[in-house]
Amino acid sequence: MPSFDIVSKVDAQLLDNAVNVTRKEITNRFDFKDSHVVIDLDKKEYKIKIEASDDMKIRQLIDVLISRANKQGISPEAFDLSKEPYTSGKVVKSEVPVRNGLKQEDAKKIVKLIKDSGLKVQASINDDLVRVTSKKIDDLQEVIQLCRNADLGLPLQYENMRN
Repeated sequence: MPSFDIVSKVDAQLLDNAVNVTRKEITNRFDFKDSHVVIDLDKKEYKIKIEASDDMKIRQLIDVLISRANKQGISPEAFDLSKEPYTSGKVVKSEVPVRNGLKQEDAKKIVKLIKDSGLKVQASINDDLVRVTSKKIDDLQEVIQLCRNADLGLPLQYENMRN
């Protein structure tokens, strides 16, 4: 029976490359000359720690980071920008968590979306992925299109297409 998996993963190496390219670009920019700027990636927790001398520079850093990550193939939706930067002494700090893996409530949203569509497929949640099975590959392709068109706010990938 044909099946595929819906996942939300971020490649750690691509993320590391995006952070390094951002760091290199920022050191060469004129508007960041002689200002305090730190950008670090915590690979275990998938968080990017950013420090700058003011709020405007933090926002510019995040914009550069997102554009560089997008060029690396990481979706901008992978970055959780809901937390506001905070002041700590003379610097402004921000932590940008990177969404890696499907949370239970996100997986439930995807399953509900698939079930409400009326397609003849079965969707089940397995840990941090959603497995979709059907008798026809065409139905699976319709599910992929449905998930792409739905605005779920998640970077989704489709893996392990099997016959």
